[in-house]
Amino acid sequence: MKKKRILQILVPCIILAVIAGIYLIKNPPVSKQESDGIEEAAAPEGGADFSLAATEAIDFETMSSYGLPMIIHYGSDSCIPCKQMAPVLETMNKEMENVAFIKFVDVWKYTETANNVPVQVIPTQVIVNADGTPFVPSDELAGQIEFVQYTSRDTGEHVFTVNQGGLTEEQIRMILAEMRVGE
Repeated sequence: MKKKRILQILVPCIILAVIAGIYLIKNPPVSKQESDGIEEAAAPEGGADFSLAATEAIDFETMSSYGLPMIIHYGSDSCIPCKQMAPVLETMNKEMENVAFIKFVDVWKYTETANNVPVQVIPTQVIVNADGTPFVPSDELAGQIEFVQYTSRDTGEHVFTVNQGGLTEEQIRMILAEMRVGE
């Protein structure tokens, strides 16, 4: 009778352990969030957030206070050109830490993040000078990379410069060089 009672308790426990084991194998614990190679990292305490992925709308005014240029890539983890740019963004983000902000914003996951910028297609990169003004490319650079410059309807002031479509690492480096990054 004791053996029967022990089996009645032991068998359900074994079944639960097997189910829990299968669950843990299929859903391993994750220490950091990753999306198709683009990592999200927490902002360092008391300093600028140089992590690549942004989950909130970019506060251009706050970021401008650091005196660093910005290239903000608006795209999606499921957009093919964005996936192709992901390794370039990762490389440039790591290389430009403390020198320039290179950010990725997934507009399909975080739809409200693009509400304050002119994103008509993805990918789109918004390019901002270190002083917070919109980047104005030279004629030579504008002949190699297509830029769209937006002005305010109310004031006629230049408010955004964007590139619609993907950028190569070489093109990003050309933009940053024209912004005098690394001098």
